[in-house]
Amino acid sequence: MIDSGTAPDAPYALIEVSDPILSSLVAWPGPSLYGRFGDYRPATDQRIGIGDALQVTIWEAAAGGLFSNPVTDPRQPGARTASIPEQVVARDGSITVPYAGRIRVAGRTAPQVERAIVEQLTGKAVEPQAVVTLTRNISNSVTVTGDVTAGARVPLSVRGDRLLDVIAGAGGVRAPVHESFIELTRGDHTVRVPMQALLASPRENIYARPGDVITVLHRPLSITAIGATGRNQVIPFDAIGMTLEEAVGRSGGLLDERADPAGVFILRYEPAALAAKYPAVPPQLLEAPMVPVAYHINMRDPWALFAARRFSMHDKDILFVSNAPSTELQKILMLVNMVTTPVYSAAYLGATIK
Repeated sequence: MIDSGTAPDAPYALIEVSDPILSSLVAWPGPSLYGRFGDYRPATDQRIGIGDALQVTIWEAAAGGLFSNPVTDPRQPGARTASIPEQVVARDGSITVPYAGRIRVAGRTAPQVERAIVEQLTGKAVEPQAVVTLTRNISNSVTVTGDVTAGARVPLSVRGDRLLDVIAGAGGVRAPVHESFIELTRGDHTVRVPMQALLASPRENIYARPGDVITVLHRPLSITAIGATGRNQVIPFDAIGMTLEEAVGRSGGLLDERADPAGVFILRYEPAALAAKYPAVPPQLLEAPMVPVAYHINMRDPWALFAARRFSMHDKDILFVSNAPSTELQKILMLVNMVTTPVYSAAYLGATIK
């Protein structure tokens, strides 16, 4: 059990960084497309849906039928095909085929619709055959928006398309990859992951499903370094991540004359489910979905340098390095010196004039 030192009524949880705490942070799962949506595999056959556009072509075995020209020259058998103008599948899921009536197509594949048309025309046309072509695939498409070259509704191929395939079909991303995030909305759930995660782990590059909304976001990550660091500033970092060790280095390190190595803090909001694993967290803090947590690490301990390499920084973290106790004393002495120096100077000047 680790004593966090958090007061019962404190508005935040103070957590001492240790091996168990680091293990909890490393084991805590980050956002994952594969973990949330699984490894969806597209259906072998693509189904026709409402809003799709179809073109139907009908063949007959001999001239003089319903869909062919009459025989005017015995040496010319006449045209034996007829193309029905493109039709959009209506809300009732049907299209109209002359002499066959309303044919239900929604939920069927193109070969199934072809067989249904032939059945309706048998006995009316001369040995009819039909070919159905899906000219506009609306129901089997994905919407791509955000920071892409050309936002569009991208139709999915029969073989199936992964997320990066769909984004490439929309022209690709405009922002640098290390600053881009992919947000997938499927049904009532939305998950956002760094684009680098899809490149680093092919498993995250899951198959798209009809109706998905893929949003590409340009979102540079950053932390803020304040206190007794070499530079108090906002520090950007790649979506692939940055450790505490790197954060301290990029902030200019700890100031020798000011910093207290035993007073290094990382402030962030953690999910309540993760904070509940920590000891001595005030119960009232766990009632909110996100809990303010101040991680404390003592850089005087050599172990802390190894721990800093395992501690991952998050977007909008605050790295705070407190002043050493002697610094406060120096400030008081400087203030006293500022007050007493003019008095001493005036007295010295008066004595000199006399």
